Amino acid sequence: MKERMNHTLLCDFYELTMGNGYFQTGHADQICYFDIFFRTVPDGGGFAIAAGLAQAIDYIQRLHFDEEDIAFLRQKEVFCPEFLDYLKDFRFTGDIWAVPEGTPIFPKEPILTVRAPAIEAQFVETFLLLCLNHQSLIATKSNRIVRAAQGRPVSEFGSRRAQGADGAILGARASYIAGCAGTACTQADQLYGAPAGGTMAHSWVQMFPDELTAFKTYCKLYPNSATLLVDTFNVLKSGVPNAIRAFQEVLLPMGITKCAIRLDSGDLAYLSQKAREMLDAAGLTECKIVASNSLDEYIIQDLLLQGAQIDSFGVGERLITSKSEPVFGGVYKLVAIEDTNGTIIPKIKISENPAKITNPHFKKVYRLYEKESGKAFADLVTLHSETIDESKPLELFDPDATWKRKTFTGFTARELLVPIFQGGKLVYQQPGMEEIRAYCAEQIDLLWEEVKRFENPHNYYVDLSQKLWAIKQDLLKRQGEE
Repeated sequence: MKERMNHTLLCDFYELTMGNGYFQTGHADQICYFDIFFRTVPDGGGFAIAAGLAQAIDYIQRLHFDEEDIAFLRQKEVFCPEFLDYLKDFRFTGDIWAVPEGTPIFPKEPILTVRAPAIEAQFVETFLLLCLNHQSLIATKSNRIVRAAQGRPVSEFGSRRAQGADGAILGARASYIAGCAGTACTQADQLYGAPAGGTMAHSWVQMFPDELTAFKTYCKLYPNSATLLVDTFNVLKSGVPNAIRAFQEVLLPMGITKCAIRLDSGDLAYLSQKAREMLDAAGLTECKIVASNSLDEYIIQDLLLQGAQIDSFGVGERLITSKSEPVFGGVYKLVAIEDTNGTIIPKIKISENPAKITNPHFKKVYRLYEKESGKAFADLVTLHSETIDESKPLELFDPDATWKRKTFTGFTARELLVPIFQGGKLVYQQPGMEEIRAYCAEQIDLLWEEVKRFENPHNYYVDLSQKLWAIKQDLLKRQGEE
């Protein structure tokens, strides 16, 4: 793989000014704990999907200031010389825990925790958020679209509408994790193994004297993967008839019956129904119909409800940009510091907006599964020192009625946050793309269907342990008295 750009200065400038301040005020070695979490699921959905950890790991491993970086910072005339000297040997030496990529995640629970000296912990904020926010957003949107297709393959077609090269490549990666069958982005295949494929553009058809010649030429060149775009002129009057003729004259004599047409405009439900009738009447029952054209989960859902005869979908701009809600909203907040004796001191952020009040302390997240069904029914956020006794009943707040508690028995518990870095060393065995993709599908299958609804999904339980809740209430009370 080619050497990539040094992204060390892809940070918010205040991370450097705060680092300089920590250095000059004796806080450089203060051990801090920061959590990444998000507050709401995009599109009003019931869950999101974690993605982007691999890029976060790569960033941490490469993190350093080269001479050009330090020369640039010196020109700003903001930083003391001693701090700039400190940056020459800067490396991440802390600990990181995170949920594996492909994990369904819910609001207000940590999806990544950093424990590190203050300058290091503060400095990595922007890039970690960039990695997780972008790919979690695209993975979440992609999975909604995949589920709307009800088992029909969905290919990501959005590179030309993505926000920059990384948006295209990493968006394709995230979409594959979340269940897309492949991508049009060749480099996403080269770098990450998301299978690249494609059909043809209208320009191919226009390049030849007539539509039939264009179709027959393509079939001769690519007999084992011939998908013909039939809407350059008129779908039912020329496109489908010429495609049928090309298949009959080129592919069938070769013994090839596997082929496809693509619809990219018009009333896709009606056109696919008529095209299916024409293909079947010609004996091309194995010919598939692919549809594209500004699709999303709602349009796909409606097309299938209308009886569209579509076998697979190509989805572009509304997937790769998550057009309906293009911001994930993950945040990075200080939750604790350590004193010189190693005692953890919880920290809390207060806000006039109750949704922005943070959950303090160094924490774990447990996912709880019903023993009988195997389905996940709740997440419990606890102090890191706490363990869950599966043999004892567990009380949780009802998310639909927060004044009411419900008792659960007969469950198993699994920790979601796993060690990624310890003492600056990578300790996580990174899975391959196929393993991440399979894990994602497996974990989504463990959610109840009510949580997966597009409209008014069931509110999944995310609760605090009694000990953590009491610490939070005590901090709120003390802050209110000051």
